[in-house]
Amino acid sequence: MLSSWFGIMQLLVFTTPVHGFMPPCVSTSSIGATTARVAGFSSVRAKLRSTATPTQFSPVDHLKVDSSRKLGKVQSLIVKSLMISYILSMCVALPVTLFPVYLLHKARVITKPQKEKMSLQVGQFCSRWMMRLFPFARKRVIVDKDDQNYRSTQPSIWACNHISLLDIFFVLALDQKMRGKKRRPIKILYWKGLESNPITCLLFKMCGFIPVDMAANEHGAANEYDPKSFKQMLKSTKEAIKEGFDIGLLPEGQPNPTPEKGLQPIFTGAFTLAKMSRRPIQMMALYGLHNMWHPDTNIGMCCTSRDMAVRVYPSGRLYDEADEFAATFEAVVGYFGAHGKDMPSDELKMWLDGTMWKTELSRRAATRMELECVDPSVKDESASKQNEETEELSEI
Repeated sequence: MLSSWFGIMQLLVFTTPVHGFMPPCVSTSSIGATTARVAGFSSVRAKLRSTATPTQFSPVDHLKVDSSRKLGKVQSLIVKSLMISYILSMCVALPVTLFPVYLLHKARVITKPQKEKMSLQVGQFCSRWMMRLFPFARKRVIVDKDDQNYRSTQPSIWACNHISLLDIFFVLALDQKMRGKKRRPIKILYWKGLESNPITCLLFKMCGFIPVDMAANEHGAANEYDPKSFKQMLKSTKEAIKEGFDIGLLPEGQPNPTPEKGLQPIFTGAFTLAKMSRRPIQMMALYGLHNMWHPDTNIGMCCTSRDMAVRVYPSGRLYDEADEFAATFEAVVGYFGAHGKDMPSDELKMWLDGTMWKTELSRRAATRMELECVDPSVKDESASKQNEETEELSEI
C-alpha cells in the first residue's frame, strides 16, 4: 500500500516540465525512505506545528525573517518529510473536493464564473488546512492593516516575484491573510506547460487561471512566447476583469534560482494590463521558499530553512510608464526577496509614491541631453522607440 502512494506521488508531482513549478529530480527510493520516517516524528511535528501560525498584521518597516536559523540534518529531514506529506495530501484532497464543483457545473446548476470562484475557494481551503496538518514552514504575513485597499479592496492587478515551486500553494493558503476578508476572487497567469501535471492542470482549469504558452527553457534563459497564445491570454484577461476577478501575474516569467542576488529581467505585462483595465498595480513579495524547494534541479528539496515571509505593499497605483513599474518592482520586491525585510522606510516610501522614479527620470534626462549634444542620432532613436511602444499598446 505504501509503495503505491510513492508511485502516485512520483507520477503526479514529480513529472512537471522544466519551466514554471519545476520539481527536482528525486528518486522513488529516497522519497520512500524519507516519508517512512514521518511516523517517528509525531512529537517533533507537534512542536513544529505550534510555531507555524502566521504573525499578526503589522505595518513594521523592517520586519525580518531570521534567515540565520539554518536547519540541521535531522531537522531538514523532518521538514522535507512534512513537505512531501503535504504534497501527497494535496494530490488526494484537490480531486476529491473539486469533483462536486465539477458536477454542479456539468449539471448547469452553477455558471462558469461561479464554478471558478468556488474552485478557487476550495483550492485555498485545501492548501491552508493541509499546511496546518503538515506544518513544514514557519510563515510570516506582513501587511499594513491600515491600508485602505486591505479594508475595502478595489479591483487590482497583483504582481509578485517567483522564487520556488511552492509559490502558488502559499499564495492560495495565505490569500485571506494577504488580501483581507473582503478580497476579490483572483485569476493567475501561468505557463501552459504546467498542464502536463494532472493535479495542477485540474486546479488551474477549474479555477479559470489563464495559460500562456511559451517554450520550455532553462532558468535564466529568455522566455519565448507564442504570439497566438498571448492574444488569447489578453482576451481571457479582459473577460476575467469584466466578471469581477483580480488578475495575478509573475513579472519575472519563471522561477528565480538566485533571489539573494535580486530579480530576473522584468516583463512589463502587468503595466500593459493595468493600462488596459485602468486598474492599479498592487505589489507583493515572497521570501525564503527557495530554501525549502529550490527551482534548480541540482538543489531541489534541500531544506536548509523553514522560514518564509510574504509582504503585501500598500499604495497600489497606476504607473505612467512601463519602465517606472519595472524599476519600482525590481527595487522594492527584489530587496525583500533577497533580504526578507523592507528597504529603509524613507527610501521605500519614495519608491511607492513615485518620488524616487522622478529623481531617476531627471537623472536619465540629464544624461540623455548630454548624449544628444554629442550625438544627435540618440534623439532620433529615443523618439522611434517611444512611437513603437505607443503602437504596441494601441494594437492591444
